[in-house]
Amino acid sequence: MGTGVKERPRKTLRPTKPFLPDLVYFEPDALNYSKGKKIMEWVKSNNIPLRMTSSHNRITNLPGETDLEKYKNAKRTLVVGVRKTLEFDQSKPSAEYAIPISTGCMGHCHYCYLQTTLGAKPYVRVYVNTEDILAAAKRYIEERKPEITRFEAACTSDPVGIEHITGSLADLITFMADEEFGRLRFVTKFHHVDPLLGLKHNGHTRIRFSVNSDYVIRQFEPSTSHFEERIEAAGKVAHAGYPLGFIIAPIIWYDGWEEGYADLLQRLERTLPKDAAKDLTFELIQHRFTKTAKSVIEQRYPKSKLEMDMEKRKKKWGRWGQSKYVYPDEQQTALREFITERIFEHFPSANIDYFT
Repeated sequence: MGTGVKERPRKTLRPTKPFLPDLVYFEPDALNYSKGKKIMEWVKSNNIPLRMTSSHNRITNLPGETDLEKYKNAKRTLVVGVRKTLEFDQSKPSAEYAIPISTGCMGHCHYCYLQTTLGAKPYVRVYVNTEDILAAAKRYIEERKPEITRFEAACTSDPVGIEHITGSLADLITFMADEEFGRLRFVTKFHHVDPLLGLKHNGHTRIRFSVNSDYVIRQFEPSTSHFEERIEAAGKVAHAGYPLGFIIAPIIWYDGWEEGYADLLQRLERTLPKDAAKDLTFELIQHRFTKTAKSVIEQRYPKSKLEMDMEKRKKKWGRWGQSKYVYPDEQQTALREFITERIFEHFPSANIDYFT
């Protein structure tokens, strides 16, 4: 199996614009916070329709005649609220805890686990009480020191895609820069990282980009930044001194996957600045789905080519007693070994954090 992949011609793609919601809801309490007031100013300056809501958890009058229309409109809806639950969920294997600054995503990735975890609330929520969230993070750090406590900021959203609206990642990065025992991590499919480049971070924040083969990005990742935009952004954050990482996820078995993933790693090496390869990490996640996710995805993306044949998969039980479908052991091994070999071929000093 060689890696001398011929790169197919790629047409010039339009730049991916920053997210501009069609509709914004505010909880009244959100306007008691400076961040809530700033977002309100931004909404008004962009002439975006706005409504008030009693709770960010209950948005019941979204426009649309059908469930599919309502889902698509929800993805274009921003809800601004106050995060009341300040107990952080675990975030293994990526980090010790998930730090909740936003929920939901404007992307339309067919395979996304948020399809089911967010259920009937696929709209994008942002939380304005950042000081409360950071105070909670500080308590977790104090409880665990002198161990390092890592916080994942992208468990339930893609915060880079809304950073131009919230500024919340900047708050977290500058906070964590001064925390000897605290670290921040987040992953993104968006390239809008410019607001983060000049921040003081002390190397305490690792920015990772979700990448995949050309086929997977084209078929299953609508409304996200193009591969080339993500890699250009990766070079920027590396130049800004941030630790850099890539998540190859979900790794999908399809006709031509070897060529696709070999091409991916070749393009990464060719495109990334040389200094970006130091302290580089990779996380590898195979495609998986639950029975519920399969049903939801088929409703929301009825023309999707995403393979979800339970007969071809291995059933795996999760921590909380729910089952998911992953590739059989033989396919898992082939995927892991092939991609691992290509990573070390192109990035011999990189670390692979995990394959799951």
